[in-house]
Amino acid sequence: MEAVIRKQTSFRLREDLLQILQEQAKKANRSLNNFVESTLMDAVYSEPNEDTIAAINEARSGKFAGTIDASNFEAFMKSLNESHSKQVQAP
Repeated sequence: MEAVIRKQTSFRLREDLLQILQEQAKKANRSLNNFVESTLMDAVYSEPNEDTIAAINEARSGKFAGTIDASNFEAFMKSLNESHSKQVQAP
């Protein structure tokens, strides 16, 4: 495994933001440095997978996928299955 080279740096942050970061790091049982670094890595390197990209493109296309009934679980599942059946049959 390749060693990760780190360079010391400093940032000026709002006091309230720093306090929140410190609290979140403590809750996660991590150092402030580790918490901030991993949070930044997640933000920078969060590339969606192929299924997510396809779903994003479909949502952006404006195609209407049907109506979902969320009044109860059975209705939800039925409307979800009906919506899926329509999509499978579509060319």
